[in-house]
Amino acid sequence: MTNTQQAERKPGTPGRFSRWMQVKMGARASRKIRDGKGQMMGMDVLVLNTLGRRSGEPRATPLAWFADGESWLVVASGGGSQHPDWHANLTAHPDQVTVEFADKGAVPVTAERLDKTERAEAWKRIAEAQPRIAKYQEKSEREYPVIRLTRR
Repeated sequence: MTNTQQAERKPGTPGRFSRWMQVKMGARASRKIRDGKGQMMGMDVLVLNTLGRRSGEPRATPLAWFADGESWLVVASGGGSQHPDWHANLTAHPDQVTVEFADKGAVPVTAERLDKTERAEAWKRIAEAQPRIAKYQEKSEREYPVIRLTRR
């Protein structure tokens, strides 16, 4: 990596190789979910479909999800010192979001970021269900947003 490339990258964000690996592994995981594999690494997973905030191109991101009544919760944990790209895409185009579960078609959803009180209650359940996510949060300087996805 040249000095120019290093200067362009924000501290605490993934480098070129890490981003390439994320894209490749994300595409592979998305295929597996669409082919019927609903769990990975002991977590229930879905594919979050958004539009790129700048490109307008479709983006698919595999994520762990947690039940919340008739809705689903996802945690914006990736991205280093910043929220992950999918979070920015979801915020930019909230009316263009769908989710896919193992071997099922896309379901249109409305995304809502939980406020401080709701997040605290949801976080207890999430951390209990998946302690590794709580460990990631402890190491991070930012608070991970928790997003509720509700069927439209």
